[in-house]
Amino acid sequence: MPQVTLTVNGTSHTVEVEGRTLLVELLREKLRLTGTHVGCDTSQCGACVVHVDGDSVKSCTMLAVQADGAKITTIEGLAKADGTLHPMQEAFREYHALQCGFCTPGMVMSAIDLVQKHPDGLSEKEIREGLEGNLCRCTGYHNIVKAIAAAQDVMHGRRAELAPAAE
Repeated sequence: MPQVTLTVNGTSHTVEVEGRTLLVELLREKLRLTGTHVGCDTSQCGACVVHVDGDSVKSCTMLAVQADGAKITTIEGLAKADGTLHPMQEAFREYHALQCGFCTPGMVMSAIDLVQKHPDGLSEKEIREGLEGNLCRCTGYHNIVKAIAAAQDVMHGRRAELAPAAE
């Protein structure tokens, strides 16, 4: 069986995998990082989004062997060692941008990539368009969009902390 060496959330791993093993399977089954969810297995929902070398990728569409040598960040790798949440995670919490939570890890990972690729900021329309590859069956997206809009200002240094959500 092929061996894959990759760095996940700052830790190097060498894992034996079958050639047909998907990255999401390696993360969930071999490394026990179960925050990355499998929602559809067809690249439709975005629940499995992780960052591969800094870019968001639907891990259900990537073979583990394709990630050999890559740096992977999963939802588990976003918070600091002291438990401080990433600004996007904090915004999702503050703005009540989740309900059942199943889509949340992939939504957060996609949102971070979207914001990082647009340092001048995103309009509500651009945020909604940027989330087209992520499905949420609970929220209607309104609070997700508000959370991303708030987090982008913190991520780009325009605000020191999140603006409080309106009650």
